[in-house]
Amino acid sequence: MDHYARPARAAVAAMMLFLFWLPAGGCARQNTAVRAMFWSAEPCPAASPASPPAQPAISRTPVPSASFGELRVMSFNLRVKTILDSLGNSWNSRKELLVSTIRQFDPDLLGTQEGLATQIDYLWRELDDYDWVGAGRNDGNRGGEMCAIFFRRSRFQLLDSGHFWLSDTPWLPGSKSWGSTWPRMVTWVKLRPRGHGQAGGDFCMFNTHFDVFGARARVESARLLRSKMRLIAGNLPCIITGDFNDQPGSEPYETLLAGDGKTARLTDVYRASNPSPRPDGEGTRHKFRGGTDGPRIDWILTNSGFQPTRAQILHASRDGKFPSDHFPVVAVLRPAAASATHVARIE
Repeated sequence: MDHYARPARAAVAAMMLFLFWLPAGGCARQNTAVRAMFWSAEPCPAASPASPPAQPAISRTPVPSASFGELRVMSFNLRVKTILDSLGNSWNSRKELLVSTIRQFDPDLLGTQEGLATQIDYLWRELDDYDWVGAGRNDGNRGGEMCAIFFRRSRFQLLDSGHFWLSDTPWLPGSKSWGSTWPRMVTWVKLRPRGHGQAGGDFCMFNTHFDVFGARARVESARLLRSKMRLIAGNLPCIITGDFNDQPGSEPYETLLAGDGKTARLTDVYRASNPSPRPDGEGTRHKFRGGTDGPRIDWILTNSGFQPTRAQILHASRDGKFPSDHFPVVAVLRPAAASATHVARIE
């Protein structure tokens, strides 16, 4: 499995000249000018961020390192870098706004879709208080779109991670089945909040992007994701983010929420926090036009290990320009044991 992570910044300038590899089973550590790649499921110790994150517009209550506390989660389809987009919507013209949008919400966990390696590289440089895990859908390395997961280094320790493909051969990079147009995949991480003891507060996060054209592919992908969640996470709390290319109430949606009879139901965090549909629409893909009348295809789901307290679709823009052709979906979660019963929109 391919793990990509930001290294600690060296305290001594001379140390930044060195690139060294640990033996097999360890991890690769490099200076900030060179990409670091983790080949082991065991993470290297990570340093604190070199600088504090930008001040978020949505207030954050500081969480002690020894407390699980609230988790701020974002799912964001970045829109793949492509020459098909007009100059005003090109990656280079919107990437700074995209980072600003992420910083404004200030997530602890960020699931991205459609990012190419160069786009993820850019986010990695700008979001320097995060580590990330991802792989290209075409080859399991850097080829093709990724479903990369970013997690705040100061809050979480990476215990394990991996990828599987939404196909009859999920272990095979680039594989596709069920009439899927392109290879589709899931990236997952197992994290532990820093300050917790052995196995204290462990949870899993899964991030995916379902096929856009194949209805059967989306249903089969939902079934496979549920099956893999059971094998990978067991009874651990889980968070699922993604662009599912389908709407609430669809067969893939109901398959994910209901499960296979062997797993607990999942919760649609946005709907749990906003029981009444918005009269002005809840669409999340707007094609750089800003409309909300389409379907809500980007979701954050959880099992019973988390309780949603707030959730929102961020209609981010600046001077008529948008960071992506999708609106990001955000949520604030609490561990179920520590959750209050009240849920409300983010204000």
